[in-house]
Amino acid sequence: MTEPSRTMPDLSALLTHTSHVLSTRMSAAFAASGLGITPRGFCVLLHALEQERTQIQLAEIADLDKTTMVVTVDELERLGLAERRPSSTDRRARIISVTPAGAEAVTAGVQVADAVHREALEAVAEEDRAVLLRALTTLHDGHLATPVESERPVRRARRPRG
Repeated sequence: MTEPSRTMPDLSALLTHTSHVLSTRMSAAFAASGLGITPRGFCVLLHALEQERTQIQLAEIADLDKTTMVVTVDELERLGLAERRPSSTDRRARIISVTPAGAEAVTAGVQVADAVHREALEAVAEEDRAVLLRALTTLHDGHLATPVESERPVRRARRPRG
């Protein structure tokens, strides 16, 4: 039997591997920074600072399941970086409020995240960077913006803690 020949590049493999390696680099950079937060915690704090958001809204933005979000916010509260508070617009809802220490962690975390992203982009020829970002943004905002429902849902790879 002959091996089938691919007619298209394996975009799934390219994006999955690249995303995984970028995530490991981000985790390592946050661990080395001494900030005491993970990229996931940074993401939650960053988006909680932007505007008043509930835990459910932040989980959706950060692409976290409910259990992971609860664990993340519990850790941020334990570190004194965030607090659960009643919403100013909906008494039934609880928002995640960033403490002054949390805001400082976000400011420092932006520098860490930017350095990781800068290093990755600098590995691409300067004339290709804008093209890469434009193409990824087009996919992110367009054709690949929304997951498709399926009888056999895709399971995400388990992410290591940290």
